[in-house]
Amino acid sequence: MIHHSHILDMSYNSGETKIRFIEIIRENDGLIYKVSKMYSNSFEDEQDLFQDIVYQLWKSFSSFRNESKITTWMYRIALNTGIHYLDKGKKKAHKVSLDETLLNRPEIIDESKQDQYDMMFAQIKRLNDIERGIIFLYLEGKAHDEIAMITGFTITNIGTRIGRIKQKLISQINLNKAGNGI
Repeated sequence: MIHHSHILDMSYNSGETKIRFIEIIRENDGLIYKVSKMYSNSFEDEQDLFQDIVYQLWKSFSSFRNESKITTWMYRIALNTGIHYLDKGKKKAHKVSLDETLLNRPEIIDESKQDQYDMMFAQIKRLNDIERGIIFLYLEGKAHDEIAMITGFTITNIGTRIGRIKQKLISQINLNKAGNGI
């Protein structure tokens, strides 16, 4: 897992704020890690993006008003940072190695399930930035209203987009299977 020592090097305006921020990051580092992995193509990019997300969270921390869950706020900042990271051109042009990308995935014993997991993840990586973010949140178990709050789209629009993304993924997987003679 990525180390959090860089968090301790930041300048803070209050000791209590620093402690609370570090607690929140440690409690939710999996969220940051998953977004970093979803929007990067190498381990180095993943580490850079993780740090960028933590930095953006810190910059925005004082403006969090408890109007939503802390994780909703974190997802919004993390996804926006991930999309911006790609837009800045930091994304490398080489293809993603699934072995590298899936290093910290849950252990799946059944090889056929592993193959399905690998195929699905590879297809998700092919989606555009917005689709990738929406399906990521959906797969994280977020409700349509929370996804809408995080992304800024309407609840109805989220439902429609999720349906279309699912169909797109099914089509991509079927094309992949047909191309491989499966």
